[in-house]
Amino acid sequence: MSEISTSYTFNAIGAHLKERMGCKIVKLSIDGGFTCPNRDGTKGTGGCIFCSAAGSGDLASDIPSQIHLLSDKWPNAKYLAYFQSHTNTYAPASELRRKYSQALEYPGVVGLAIATRPDCLSDEVLDLLSEFNRKTFLWVELGLQTIHEETASLINRCYPLSVYDHAVSQLSSRGIRVVTHLIFGLPGESKKQMLDSVRYVCRDLSGQTSPDHVPQRIFGIKLHMLNLVRGSQMEKLYPNYVSFQSIEEYIDLVISALEIIPPEITIHRLSGDAPRPTLIAPEWSYKKRTILNGIHKALRDRKTWQGRLAESDSQ
Repeated sequence: MSEISTSYTFNAIGAHLKERMGCKIVKLSIDGGFTCPNRDGTKGTGGCIFCSAAGSGDLASDIPSQIHLLSDKWPNAKYLAYFQSHTNTYAPASELRRKYSQALEYPGVVGLAIATRPDCLSDEVLDLLSEFNRKTFLWVELGLQTIHEETASLINRCYPLSVYDHAVSQLSSRGIRVVTHLIFGLPGESKKQMLDSVRYVCRDLSGQTSPDHVPQRIFGIKLHMLNLVRGSQMEKLYPNYVSFQSIEEYIDLVISALEIIPPEITIHRLSGDAPRPTLIAPEWSYKKRTILNGIHKALRDRKTWQGRLAESDSQ
């Protein structure tokens, strides 16, 4: 991304992929038929308290139907098969190989995005991901949500931060791109705690201190607004919870986050989607375009951009 310091913007994944691939790239959100160790009793039951019954994949469907719907809007687009629902490495490697390979066989599909938990990356699965990474464009999404152990326990995440650190190390050592999910507005977390999570996941992973070394970082980050949705454990535990009182409050937090995210890290999401029939609060969070427009306007008004404070924060 060039001249970010004068463009008052951020390194959006859509523009990054278009520059890399030479055309519009659309993600196909699909349900691979997996479950989750936090649902089947292996680690826990009920899932993380914010998850819907669909495992955060309420908008996922099959590949052919999505290509059919999207081809009229973007006739020259290519596609990434995005394994979204539940935990998409939680199966024997042979099953994963079959499903990943089938997705890549569809015309126009040029890569994979695989959402998973960091505690579901065995050596066998890592070897399989490395194989696919060598032959197609690939990233792996890790649902961390927060670095704070007290919050992780509250949301029933069922793994410690050290497991995430190990997963990032294992994936990065194999040259596999990592995209980390964080959730803003988890119960009890302050603005400082949320921004501390951002700083942590965006840190230099190399461990080097020489001034001329090239930092090693995650490939991308997803910032979600916590949505209270029907069918989640949170609906029962915190039925009146509202993560942010206004769009303006949320936008202010996002701007603070973008300023400390190094500019080379791609931005995959800045809000959060929930189907309106299942959304409880914030009641305005479905207004994705309004929120994104507000973020762009705030960047221009404040004359700021992604990474403006990243270097000073690291010193």
